[in-house]
Amino acid sequence: MRRHDLDWLRVIVFALLILYHVGMFFVPWGFHIKNNVIYEGIKWPMLFVNQWRLPILFVISGMGTYYALSKRSGGQFAMERIKRLFLPLLVGILFIVPPQVYFERLDKGQFEGSFFDYWPAQAFIGIYPEGNFSWHHLWFLPYLLVFSLLLIPSFLYLRNNPQTSLIKWVSRLAARPMALFWLIVPLYLWESLLEPFFPSTHALWGDWFNVVNYLTLFFYGFLLISVGDVFWKTVATNRRKYLYLGIAGFSLMIGLRMFWEDSTLVHFIEALFKVVNLWAWILALFGYASAYLNQSSNTLSYANEAVYPFYILHQTITIAIGFYLMDLDWGFWPKFIIMVVGTFGISWLIYEAVIRRWTWIRPLFGLKNRIQDTSAAA
Repeated sequence: MRRHDLDWLRVIVFALLILYHVGMFFVPWGFHIKNNVIYEGIKWPMLFVNQWRLPILFVISGMGTYYALSKRSGGQFAMERIKRLFLPLLVGILFIVPPQVYFERLDKGQFEGSFFDYWPAQAFIGIYPEGNFSWHHLWFLPYLLVFSLLLIPSFLYLRNNPQTSLIKWVSRLAARPMALFWLIVPLYLWESLLEPFFPSTHALWGDWFNVVNYLTLFFYGFLLISVGDVFWKTVATNRRKYLYLGIAGFSLMIGLRMFWEDSTLVHFIEALFKVVNLWAWILALFGYASAYLNQSSNTLSYANEAVYPFYILHQTITIAIGFYLMDLDWGFWPKFIIMVVGTFGISWLIYEAVIRRWTWIRPLFGLKNRIQDTSAAA
């Protein structure tokens, strides 16, 4: 049975991603282009969202994999993942990402000329950041593709053996609200022992902390959905507890950063606060979504299909708009609103006028054809 709350969460988290990438234009953190004025204050809400937005996406993706694999063989699932993930990634690398690098090169004085002077002649020379070839914000797709293919044997075993000891153990954890936090033990080990040595690159190879961490969360999603209603009942009933724990975890993490200098001890304490915080927010979000969002609607049906093309398109549009706003003295709110509305609006126009309606373009953005869409729930 399809869970509409997962669809809603997926749509909401990807919508937050657009707001987050617009925010990256204004904060002191590294980004492809930057506003002429940096606003320190907005890094706090962005840091809050950043703690759980990617982890919950990988958990949701693991849950979606459970449904997708439930009616396919391993080979059919592998081919479906390649079509839905690799093909849009290839299209994105060839056509969607190059404008982002082009505007960055213009901003840094590393290129002069029109976009068609840059593409394709210069667009694929060398690996970014020294060169121009990159998958930029689409890094999520190769990671998800590799995880999906790598875990097919394990997922098939769990699907065909629902009474295996691992699923029984997770079911026992899921029946007790605080027992679910045993699942943060591996996350804590990765955060405390791997993260310092493998800072995030999103390059897949060599990005070992992100690979191991997100692979674990992806696997957790499959496990949690495998235990059935016991998980959803627990998170819905205890959602307020998880919310309070998330608020406490984030507050402790920020307090530690603000009042204590970095050290080995502080690092291990902060790692604990971080994984407790992100897992509490994930459980709270699942709980509130289960309580209030597990219902279908025409809006959800439309948004659930549109979210993938929006994800592929949005950062290119954001950077293009930002490039022409960056040196204007308009203040934060006018620029922020223009970039948000412009990114959503232009993404919607391209989706509605082109991607959604042209059968041969739909697969290039990860969409099934219309006949399949009426019956597929994966």
